[in-house]
Amino acid sequence: MSTDLDVVVAGGGRVGFQAASILTERGHRVTIIERDEATSSAIADEWLATVIEGDATDPSILDQADVEGADVVAALTGESGLNLAVCLAATELSPGIRTVARVDRAEATSYTEFVDAVVYPERAGAQLAANEIVGDDVQTLADVTGSLDVMLVRVEEGAPAAGKALSAVRFPTGTLVVSDDDGHQVARPDTTLTPGRRYVVAVEPDVADEVMNLMRG
Repeated sequence: MSTDLDVVVAGGGRVGFQAASILTERGHRVTIIERDEATSSAIADEWLATVIEGDATDPSILDQADVEGADVVAALTGESGLNLAVCLAATELSPGIRTVARVDRAEATSYTEFVDAVVYPERAGAQLAANEIVGDDVQTLADVTGSLDVMLVRVEEGAPAAGKALSAVRFPTGTLVVSDDDGHQVARPDTTLTPGRRYVVAVEPDVADEVMNLMRG
């Protein structure tokens, strides 16, 4: 997808706000919809983008957020059913919009019929939620690996690990870079993390954000 997206985030709690902050730092334009007045006010005090107080399932609120002009709607509230409803409402208003829903892992299979992507941020962190929102730069195998995430991660130009050999990067304990950049060999200490290339990486949930920071910036 484009590197410069218009994103509507429904839910200004911990996950929604952190994901929105990461997206903004990457140059995307973000609007947050939050129904709780106190949370909306708190976000507005430190947020430079648009914050709309209201119910994100309400078509008038989605219209106010300009969902029809957005590239992605990411429903990241703590309620899976509400997140699905937001995505379905957004699709009604803008049939071509990319939809991302935060769900409980047990609900993921049934939800993928209705949304483009699902995220489990309790396990993977806001960094992975943000990556899922903007497209396919990070793909996970969360359905088959239990609490361990096995990901296909594209190294971003300018990231701390970009252009360095694995032996020179201080990945946190709980990280294993599995493949080299063409997928034909297991990664070795002298494997270079080349910007723009993808690597298979296994991470424990607690260190996922740190690994994403090293490889994606």
